[in-house]
Amino acid sequence: MPCDNRYSEGLVKRSSPNPKRTAGSKKLAVLESVRRVVAHPIGKAVLAFAGLIVVVSLGVFAYYYNYYANLIEEKLYKGPYSNTSKLFGAPQVISVGDEADPDDLVDSLHRAGYSSSRSNRMGWYRRSGKQLEVFPGPDSYFQQEAHVVRFEGARVAQIVSLRDNTERTQMWLEPELITNLFDRNREKRRIVKFQDIPQIVKNAVLSAEDKRFFQHAGFDPIRIIKSAYVDLKSGKNVQGASTMSMQLARELWLTKERNWRRKIPEVLITIHLERKLSKEEIFEHYANQIYLGRVGSFNIHGFGEGAQAYFGKDLRQLTLPEAALLAGLIQGPSVFNPYRSPDRARTRRNLILQMMRDNGYIDEQQYKEACAAPLRITQGSSESVDAPYFVDLINEQLQSNFQDHDFQSNSYRVYTTLDLNLQRAATEAMRVGLKEVDAIMERRKRTAAKGWPQVQAALVAIDPRTGELKALVGGRDYGQSQLNRALAKRQPGSAFKPFVYAAALSTATDGGSNAITPLTTVVDEPTTFYYDNQAYEPNNFKGEFYGTVTLRQALAKSLNIPTVKFAEQVGYRRVADLARKAGLQVKATPALALGSYEVRPVDIAGAYTIFANRGQFIEANWIKTIRDQDGASIFNSKPNKRDVLDQRVAYMMTQLMGEVLRSGTGAGVRARGFGLPAAGKTGTSHDGWFAGFTTELICVVWVGYDDNRQLDLEGSKSALPIWTEFMKRAHRVRPYRRATEFPAPDGVVSVEIDPSSGKLASGGGCGVTPRWEVFLVGTQPLDYCNGAQTQVASWEVNEPEQNKRADEQPRKVASRRVDSIPVNPEPPAQSQQQEPPKKKGFFGRIIDVFK
Repeated sequence: MPCDNRYSEGLVKRSSPNPKRTAGSKKLAVLESVRRVVAHPIGKAVLAFAGLIVVVSLGVFAYYYNYYANLIEEKLYKGPYSNTSKLFGAPQVISVGDEADPDDLVDSLHRAGYSSSRSNRMGWYRRSGKQLEVFPGPDSYFQQEAHVVRFEGARVAQIVSLRDNTERTQMWLEPELITNLFDRNREKRRIVKFQDIPQIVKNAVLSAEDKRFFQHAGFDPIRIIKSAYVDLKSGKNVQGASTMSMQLARELWLTKERNWRRKIPEVLITIHLERKLSKEEIFEHYANQIYLGRVGSFNIHGFGEGAQAYFGKDLRQLTLPEAALLAGLIQGPSVFNPYRSPDRARTRRNLILQMMRDNGYIDEQQYKEACAAPLRITQGSSESVDAPYFVDLINEQLQSNFQDHDFQSNSYRVYTTLDLNLQRAATEAMRVGLKEVDAIMERRKRTAAKGWPQVQAALVAIDPRTGELKALVGGRDYGQSQLNRALAKRQPGSAFKPFVYAAALSTATDGGSNAITPLTTVVDEPTTFYYDNQAYEPNNFKGEFYGTVTLRQALAKSLNIPTVKFAEQVGYRRVADLARKAGLQVKATPALALGSYEVRPVDIAGAYTIFANRGQFIEANWIKTIRDQDGASIFNSKPNKRDVLDQRVAYMMTQLMGEVLRSGTGAGVRARGFGLPAAGKTGTSHDGWFAGFTTELICVVWVGYDDNRQLDLEGSKSALPIWTEFMKRAHRVRPYRRATEFPAPDGVVSVEIDPSSGKLASGGGCGVTPRWEVFLVGTQPLDYCNGAQTQVASWEVNEPEQNKRADEQPRKVASRRVDSIPVNPEPPAQSQQQEPPKKKGFFGRIIDVFK
């Protein structure tokens, strides 16, 4: 039967599948299959297991998330960083007429912890053109009123109290922060707020580490994909994908090891950080925690400490190339360390600058200028700023004297005596002076190649009226050696001799007929001394002897035999007693006179207060006040002081030690350009010493080897250059500029002496230019060369109030008193020395002796 086409077409149409119906059928088939599988006992078991895995995974995730969330909350509540105490320097004062401008004062306030925020507990300021308002906060060292300081040109024109709107002549400035006490890991950081971080530093860090930081939620997908592509293409891990939030998570809460186990908590911590903190808070924590390498013996954390360690600056003062260098350190602090690898550091810095240009933070001109800038890093690993030897000294005293207080886990504020301006001067003087010593050692072939160690040095500077330690350098490089040589015991040599001569001159106060004066003579010749049935045979420098010499000559030229003879005359015990009262532990033997007993440089500095402070000893001290985190005072310094030496004898010693600088072994001080009234003494033993002072500062310098081998370099050539360089710099700093002649007390008289006879000079003269000599009243010469001339300031007068100490009662003094005479008068045209018979001229030979 023939086919019906229409029937066939209809069959075709009816039998053609419907796509939608077919898809639905497939879904139904799949669902049916799933149902059958689920209904099967094995399927049920698999499904239950899968569900269990999901539930357990969610539970594990929730557990660890809560664990790390609680960890984060606890650390953020307590403070994410080591909560160590802060060390501050001594307060400074600014006066009307001082050279300064608003920028200088703002920088000083920043270093002290002030900011422009009114919520700053230390204090805040407000600047308006040439006017600066300063408001101390509740944590300020001072409980003083607010001030407004006005400037004209480069000077302070006016200081006005905002409490009563009256003018003031001066204003105390907040003590500057020296450092935070480092923790047991020797980590150092300076906490900075987000708003105090300069924009160029923020831009440099964002360009170097995470340019989309303020756009992503803790993870940067674009960076992750790019990192994965680069790593797959190179076949190794060459590019990281960690954001700043992830880096902060690692730095604060995780170990340094890199493996997959660390990635999971890193992600969890990052998620919580992004939920808990704002972007600004995360950036602030990052800026204070990030590791920036090792400088000296310390691990540097945070941009605030990094700016100080590498540039000696406050973070706000960084330039564009400095900010780029700091940001470049994050990726590899040891690899790009500018001290060890300056070329790599420069290359990395320039790469950061290129990124900043590409990101639109700087233009092409800024990029080129910054790339061309040389590396300007602080020399000496910022020791002048941080004063590491001084900080160690403070740390040791805190641990020794305050054992009930944990200074490394609590925010105590320790206010010290350190003057940061003098500390910088001391560090620089040490660097300059040791270059001279190194050059001498180089000429003598005493180099490392020949097996010789480096020469070391120490410097101590104290206030003669208070004993406060103003500067301390314990070695040439703290990073190489933390041994504080200012506290190491060494033989002071001739630096001890002033105590012998002070004891000798004190005989004039006994009232007997055997008073020793500056004109008392002894014979300088080879001599054997006997003590306790033992012979002692000292020698003079270079083995040269000069016959009859006066006490003044013996001290000025540092002659050994006369010094021991004077000690023998007054008694070794009397010399030892005086030294002990001045804080020096010595024994009463002939060797005492030549400084054979070991003492510390800091002790010599304290002992010299009896000369510079009118006979009163004040023990060196370095902590003024300690306050706890609530501002309550737990310690206030009360210096140990006592009267040791008659102030008339102390004044005479300043005159005699002034002669050391004028014509004796310390004449190099004047030759090097330090012209202020001063007194001092060289010392040479195994080492080189110079100890000296003005009315404002005492400074002691030691130079030698750590292993106590012979330096073979006189104090005048080793320690004196450092001392002079420091004193020149220090006395440009206010308030040390006002050094004057040493004031004379009642009871001393100065007369003109004929050097050739030791008698009073006459108006007609005796053939030799006369000179002034100082005596206790009643001990001056009474015989005249050809007449007499005496200078008398008073007779039976009450001592002026300005010459009395606060603890003294008014007293009647029957004496002749002179006003202050120059410590360093003009040298005479001719020799002042009496020539020994049948020997080379005394002055001619003695001038060759330089010790």
